[in-house]
Amino acid sequence: MAQPAADACAYAAASGDDGGEMSGRKVALITGITGQVHGIVRRSSSFNTGRIEHLYKNPQAHTEGNMKLHYGDLTDSTCLVKIINEVKPTEIYNLGAQSHVKISFDLAEYTADVDGVGTLRLLDAIKTCGLINSVKFYQASTSELFGKVQEIPQKETTPFYPRSPYGAAKLYAYWIVVNFREAYNLFAVNGILFNHESPRRGANFVTRKISRSVAKIHLGQLECFSLGNLDAKRDWGHARDYVEAMWLMLQTDEPEDFVIATGEVHSVREFVEKSFRHIGKTIVWEGKNENEVGRCKETGKIHVTVNHKYYRPTEVDFLQGDCTKAKQKLNWKPRVTFDVSCLSGLLCTCYVRVSSKGNGGIQEGGKAFEWGHSGTWSCSDNPEPPLL
Repeated sequence: MAQPAADACAYAAASGDDGGEMSGRKVALITGITGQVHGIVRRSSSFNTGRIEHLYKNPQAHTEGNMKLHYGDLTDSTCLVKIINEVKPTEIYNLGAQSHVKISFDLAEYTADVDGVGTLRLLDAIKTCGLINSVKFYQASTSELFGKVQEIPQKETTPFYPRSPYGAAKLYAYWIVVNFREAYNLFAVNGILFNHESPRRGANFVTRKISRSVAKIHLGQLECFSLGNLDAKRDWGHARDYVEAMWLMLQTDEPEDFVIATGEVHSVREFVEKSFRHIGKTIVWEGKNENEVGRCKETGKIHVTVNHKYYRPTEVDFLQGDCTKAKQKLNWKPRVTFDVSCLSGLLCTCYVRVSSKGNGGIQEGGKAFEWGHSGTWSCSDNPEPPLL
């Protein structure tokens, strides 16, 4: 499931667009969403709509009956044709994917089938249903396409060099979108999004792992956690900003691909340090390589260790995006910066505040803290100043 999906509906519903080409209707179909607007959710043995449950309870997020959930799978072309033919969307956002880079090395074939060929199945379904001239298609591309970077910073014209099965699968998806755009005149765009985070990020991603672990340490529920490459550097932004960029790409007159990024670069090590600083702890690093540890200066306790199992077989060391084109043509710019409204602080604050209510555990941030209509965080039973 693509991480920003839970934020996508909140933006689409808030935009209030009810006009559209030809029929005057505007309907968004979003894959990998676990339920928003017309959303496709992959069937599983457990009910997996937890990340968007809050949207059903928020009258500002949707009008009753306008959020419809469809079971489907990007590996099943027949179901995709049925859903698209039934919904007849005017916009499609393909966010569905096996999106964990490290896991893609263990599930390489599955990742290729879903992330690569799954995109082709969706495009073919649009063509089969005769919607080439009436639908706009957004493909969730990725900064992992750049992998072993060929220039710094990376922009739309930077050569690709993926370093994982995930990146390679997304590379196929990127070019098949370009092919459908050129061969059939489909309005199809690739959003090459750099890392974008939120409290709804999957718990096995490094940013959420850090923020949740730091919150648990603060609450006395954990003493130490392990990470992989501390020196990997990424361009981190916030999912809400990036979902706005996705929507803007489909509101243009001509389809174009865009890099979406903040232009700022920070290491995993720095993310750890800032997260701990948020709870009043200073991390001091000792040792080298796999023997390196992060020790709390104030207490002397080791809170962070390095474990080789979290390293990728082929690492991506440095990613930094150049979103000049998006700023110029979409009038888009990131509003949540790493330092001013530090992502690590944002994520950590959500979990610490939720868990400090005496419930004895870490809850999903989105269930307790919701985006308000003005774009701020609030909590009904414990009002706080806006975090953003």
